[in-house]
Amino acid sequence: MHVRRTVRQLLQDKGSAVYTISPDDTVFRALEVMAERDVGALVVVGGSGAVVGVFSERDYARKVILAGLSSKDTPVRQIMSGNVVTVGLDDHVPRCMEIVTRQRIRHLPVVDAGGTVLGLVSIGDLVKAVIEDQQIELDQLHSYISG
Repeated sequence: MHVRRTVRQLLQDKGSAVYTISPDDTVFRALEVMAERDVGALVVVGGSGAVVGVFSERDYARKVILAGLSSKDTPVRQIMSGNVVTVGLDDHVPRCMEIVTRQRIRHLPVVDAGGTVLGLVSIGDLVKAVIEDQQIELDQLHSYISG
């Protein structure tokens, strides 16, 4: 039996808490929120509620520190990763793994058909799910073989 966990199941297991920031907020404010929430990325949501980007620790390190910008003066919109790839609740883990690998990204916002943010899935969440699913398959095969 092949296990195909969905994003919906991932969010049920890990929780659907997602933290957002406005593109007009400063990078410093985004870092404060990330530290308060102990997360490595925030979904950037515009005034309409639509996902417009993702801001991550990687963005900060590569686009603020190395560029010599000031976190207190730089808006999130200036350094966030735009052109965000999103997934839905019914997408499967293997498809998400394919996306993060192909696109070389680490976070996938989860949205409904209207574009409302429902959660955030990281590459770590996906790897954990793949390992757990493989263990389930191994256990099932062992059970089958053992009779």
